[in-house]
Amino acid sequence: MKRKFYLIVLAMLLLVLSACGNSAIQSTTKKVEKAPKEGGVIKIGVLLPLSGVYASLGKNLQMGMELYFEGIGWKVAGRDIQLIVEDSEADPQVGLRKARKLIDQDQVDLLTGTVSTAVAYAIRDEVDKKKIPFLVSHAGGNDLTRSKRSDYIWRSSFSSWQIGYSLGQWAYDHVGKTVYIAAADYAFGREVSAAFKEAYTAAGGKVVGEVYPPLGNNDYSSYLTTIKNAKADAVYAFFAGSDAVKFVQQYEQFGLKKEKKLIGSGWLVSEDVRKQQGNAGVGTIASIFWDYHLDTKENKAFIEAFAKKYNARPTIEAMEGYDAARIIAEALEAVGGDASDPDKVVKAISNVQFVSPRGPIQFDKETHHIIQNMYIIETEEVNGQAENKVIEVIEKVKDPGQ
Repeated sequence: MKRKFYLIVLAMLLLVLSACGNSAIQSTTKKVEKAPKEGGVIKIGVLLPLSGVYASLGKNLQMGMELYFEGIGWKVAGRDIQLIVEDSEADPQVGLRKARKLIDQDQVDLLTGTVSTAVAYAIRDEVDKKKIPFLVSHAGGNDLTRSKRSDYIWRSSFSSWQIGYSLGQWAYDHVGKTVYIAAADYAFGREVSAAFKEAYTAAGGKVVGEVYPPLGNNDYSSYLTTIKNAKADAVYAFFAGSDAVKFVQQYEQFGLKKEKKLIGSGWLVSEDVRKQQGNAGVGTIASIFWDYHLDTKENKAFIEAFAKKYNARPTIEAMEGYDAARIIAEALEAVGGDASDPDKVVKAISNVQFVSPRGPIQFDKETHHIIQNMYIIETEEVNGQAENKVIEVIEKVKDPGQ
């Protein structure tokens, strides 16, 4: 009987010790799971077009981001920064698939990019549903910070409205009372033109006609013939990339420069197209939120750092990437490097403000859109080459968000 009693007691002791051991193991396991989250790598998903027609824009955005993160040693609040870059191909379906990969497989803490507004729209619901902080670093479609606004989407680039509207009053006051509009036929071209028209007609100007050539057009002769026959003081145009090169060159070839002042968005005569245009763009007036020749210490420092690393002039997209990286870094610094709570991260983003290479920037907490200066620039000939000059500053342009 005593032997049975001792065996029962021993068995009970073994059960208690086993339970304590399992509890200790579970506790240790929990600590091991938490440790990487507290001191591990902060993953930033970067969704950009790295192939196709917008590849150069995506490449420059990435270069700008890498320049900034390299400058801070790829660390924020003691934690390493890792960029996981995916090619959206400027295709909404591809962009959505890549965004899901970044969010679900790579488990990124934040997301940034895109160039194409269509891609940004395509991933909007995925970002919102999964509460991933998304800093839009280029796409300019108005609805991103209007009807498609999300608690988790903030934009550090520009809106179509900011680009177009900022030139309307100025054009009426300094260029002429009648304008013809010509813009690439896609959402951004239409939105920019509508914003310019809104401001220009409100000032008292008259739009006498509009044409919208297809994106990627090679021959503008039929459109330019129509414009030549119209009675207008100026032509407001939005074209970018190779379209801007061809339109501006053909505008000069048709003799229109002498008849009607060419005005428009800054992409008409931006850093990446002027060299190909030769001097065809000389005399053009445009509005934009940054230019290589902006004479500030912040811009000069950025240009110097970019030239040192890449042996090239930065483009506006490189500047956008540089700013996006700084905004992300400052927001993460504000939360002590803890990116686990998306609501705290987006709140920290909303509070970021600094003087960028483009000038002072801050966020509108209602629309989640950037408030920034817009610059009226004029293209002139300097030592035989076309260069831009800032001729006026329109301060703190704020998208209405409606």
